[in-house]
Amino acid sequence: MFPINPLNNSNRQKHQTYKMSIPQNLQSIKSSLPEHVTLVAVSKTKPISDLMEAYNAGQRIFGENKIQEMANKHEDMPKDVEWHMIGHVQSNKVKYMASFVRLIHGVDNLKLLKEINKQALKHNRVIDCLLQIKIASEDSKFGMSPNDTIDMITSESFSELKNIRVVGVMGMATFTSDINQIEGEFKYLKRTFETLKQIKTESPNYHLNTISMGMSGDYQLAIACGSTMIRVGSSIFGARNYH
Repeated sequence: MFPINPLNNSNRQKHQTYKMSIPQNLQSIKSSLPEHVTLVAVSKTKPISDLMEAYNAGQRIFGENKIQEMANKHEDMPKDVEWHMIGHVQSNKVKYMASFVRLIHGVDNLKLLKEINKQALKHNRVIDCLLQIKIASEDSKFGMSPNDTIDMITSESFSELKNIRVVGVMGMATFTSDINQIEGEFKYLKRTFETLKQIKTESPNYHLNTISMGMSGDYQLAIACGSTMIRVGSSIFGARNYH
């Protein structure tokens, strides 16, 4: 679930009662985005037909939160699609996406980075990753603290990883209607990004340029707080289909 901007509650209710045109939704969102912000269309639970509507309207970046579902869709979709894994990643499933995934958003420990590196090497690839920082107050949210992150990226083990590239950070705000809390969490991630960007490493696999934060209910606020990549699902495809 995503935190909701009270200003967008009416829009959210629309998505729950009927599905607007996917191309129209995409165009509406894209026309409002600054040039430096990348739109990830979150297509989890959606059928290929919906993804193809978005694809035919020009969207090429899609985000999934389950590796097997993403792998299945990768098989059926055009090969110029850029696939982002936006959900929590289990190490034993990395192998199923290592041949094609473009960006993994939710990397929250060194063990997972090592496994991504191992599987990327098998395919002679370098896989881009975002470090997930815990910004929410909820215990259910994953992520590292800034200090743990610094310890990891300055470690010898990290410098030995040649088939991953850490390109930024990702965060998920608390699920709340308190807009001030959400804003504070977004600003915290932005400050963390700026701190981490100053860290000097000997590794060529560390080059921060991306802040992934903001979803359907709060992406405008996220952009105002410094986001360069937003993950939008229901505002494009309508309400989620629960299995």
